[in-house]
Amino acid sequence: MDLTRYTARIRDDLVAAAALGDEKTQATATALANTVENSARLALLSALTELADTVTAELGDRSVHVSLHGTEADIEVRRAHTNDNPSFEEMTGDISRVTLRLVEQMKSRAEEAAAQSGQSLNSWMSGVVSGALRDQMRGGYGASKRDETP
Repeated sequence: MDLTRYTARIRDDLVAAAALGDEKTQATATALANTVENSARLALLSALTELADTVTAELGDRSVHVSLHGTEADIEVRRAHTNDNPSFEEMTGDISRVTLRLVEQMKSRAEEAAAQSGQSLNSWMSGVVSGALRDQMRGGYGASKRDETP
């Protein structure tokens, strides 16, 4: 949705209202009208985001997301995420122990990321590996060379 037509209408209304005044008033209004466009665009984005939050609360299995790219507001409806990181109790199958060697700085950063997400390093790493495997199956990063076209 191009927000320019909405912000231009505000600008044009300000200039039209100032047309009733003298030249100085008209020049001031034109300068203000051009300046207010960015502010109006952000106000419109805030209103759209609030609307998206209200609609999301009613949808249940889907959510509405709004983002701004230049003068375009993009609106996307997404399906609710399934539990991509099941708890230990939800997992089935055999568990294998793996020894992973990391440089100290990478290990520290991984521990920080795990702590920020409220998980143990082991649980966080399991989630990272699961996500990487899902992405690979979808053809994302890490896809094997044989899958690429020459």
